[in-house]
Amino acid sequence: MARTRFHDTGEGIPLRTLPAAALRAVLREGYAGPQFRKDLASGFLVGIVALPLAMALAIAVGVPPQAGLTTAIVAGFVTALLGGSRIQVVGPTAAFIVVLAPLYVRFGMAGLLLSGLLAGLLLIGMGLLRLGRFIQFIPFPVTTGFTSGIAVVIAVLQLKDFFGLQVSHFPDHFLERTWALLRAAPSASPTEFGFGAGTLLILLMPRLPKRWLVRLPRMIRKVPAPLLALPLAGLAGWLLALSVPGFHLETLGTRFHTLVDGRMVDGIPRTGLSLLWPWNAPGPEGRDFVLNLATLRLLLPSAFAVAMLGAIESLLSAVVADGMARTRHDPDAELLALGVGNVLTPFFGGIPATGAIARTATNFRFGGRTPVAAMTHALTILAAMLVLAPLLRHLPMASLAALLLIVAWNMSEVEHFAHTVRVAPRSDVAVLLICFALTVVFDMVIAVTVGVMLASLLFMRRMAAVTEGRIAEPDHSALPGPLPEGVVIYDLSGPLFFGATERAMGAIHAIGGEVRAVIFRMEQVPAADVTGIVALEGVLDELARQKVKVILVGLQPSVAQAFTKAGIEAKEGRVAVCRDMVSAFHALDAKLHPLRHLEKGALRFHLLHRHKAQLGRTRRQVG
Repeated sequence: MARTRFHDTGEGIPLRTLPAAALRAVLREGYAGPQFRKDLASGFLVGIVALPLAMALAIAVGVPPQAGLTTAIVAGFVTALLGGSRIQVVGPTAAFIVVLAPLYVRFGMAGLLLSGLLAGLLLIGMGLLRLGRFIQFIPFPVTTGFTSGIAVVIAVLQLKDFFGLQVSHFPDHFLERTWALLRAAPSASPTEFGFGAGTLLILLMPRLPKRWLVRLPRMIRKVPAPLLALPLAGLAGWLLALSVPGFHLETLGTRFHTLVDGRMVDGIPRTGLSLLWPWNAPGPEGRDFVLNLATLRLLLPSAFAVAMLGAIESLLSAVVADGMARTRHDPDAELLALGVGNVLTPFFGGIPATGAIARTATNFRFGGRTPVAAMTHALTILAAMLVLAPLLRHLPMASLAALLLIVAWNMSEVEHFAHTVRVAPRSDVAVLLICFALTVVFDMVIAVTVGVMLASLLFMRRMAAVTEGRIAEPDHSALPGPLPEGVVIYDLSGPLFFGATERAMGAIHAIGGEVRAVIFRMEQVPAADVTGIVALEGVLDELARQKVKVILVGLQPSVAQAFTKAGIEAKEGRVAVCRDMVSAFHALDAKLHPLRHLEKGALRFHLLHRHKAQLGRTRRQVG
């Protein structure tokens, strides 16, 4: 099937083209039966893989597992239907844990749902304002730093269930949380650790050397590791509970309980999707939630963090999908669809969602090439929630913690982190380590804010270093002729912006009092901001007071437009604007030798006046 490359959404393209950009492109190309069958098969397999992961991610946040399943169903289906990426799979992700877990503790389920709703509205606004392309301006050290920091936080969060630790109070902050885990180390359960370690070994099976894998049956090798590890762990726990008196293992059924029609249900209820008002959900510690303007103000920072993290993660995942499928996504359509998905999900009790890189890669590997595969993944989870709910309650918590440990390891990208530290400039390494430390010790919002500010300052310093101004040599080979006496050529190169203005204009002060004209060569100036314009105006005013003529040469269109708007080009008699140095030399001759031109004009006037007088005398003589 032919693949169409999306083009960047420009301002001239109507907003109505954003919804379902990827699906409409697929339908225009002709969606045939063979690809439809591949998408169904891929979506089914991805849904089975995503089922335990969605539950584990919800549990890591602190909410019931069905909230993660609801997120994968609603947000996964809506975003695939309306989005701009062909193979991206959306659902709950590990990146949100560090933001949502403390939010849930502070505001309860209602605050968590409302934050997701507000984040969805922000994402819709970002999509409508076509801000999708601006996500690429977040530097690599910042994204790598906070992503690796999130992975560390997630891994530490899983140690409690992985070792079966008895922690009476689990603090919100990383350092206090780590100290609480260390103090609870004597309470570790050999049973919980055994199930966690066994699950972890099976999950690590694909990483074994190939010479070991070939000895396994082919059927086992083809089954995704989570589909093998978690059912085996659940089956083993169920059999041991039946056969060993006093055996206890923490599972979904023993940890979570839901009241359905007056009856308490262990684990996940078989109710499917049910509507609710997010603000009617329980508040912190089960208390009533009070919705008012003050509460919304408190939720806005977290909602902004969710929206930014969701946008970054989703568009990064879409870029990875483009690299695999050799297509190009529409970032604005993807943000719009993600926003709609996050607005609808809270009304079904789901947590925020974003693009999932691992599930997207799995979708591609299984043959999914259109949004139909991601929509099938959502429907598969819905069917499993309705059919398999009684069996899912046997899944051990330690096994789900082992699954998230693998997710955290994959998310950390240790090799990329170490490679960046080894080869990157020291300034970039500093940004990377600062973002990593701030994410771990404080939170992602502070890390990204500080990281982007530091990266921006470092970028401005580098740009200032390439911007310079210098007095050119009078015998330069590029000149169209010998430079007249009293004329100076001042070369400007690099962007004329606030970080580089002083460096660019510094050498102009070295011009002596015998100078009569200055030619500013500006072919190498690609842009100018208001600080640069104000600095140039100050130089022009000073030169005007010294009665020094000024010629600007080779203005690029954006710079010329900025100068025209500032009124620099309108200063007749003080500033001339020329296309090249040849034109500048002609203008220079007119400015430095005006008497020569006046003398030629006076001579012509004298000759004409004498000719008219002679003609008058001749006529009188004839008459």
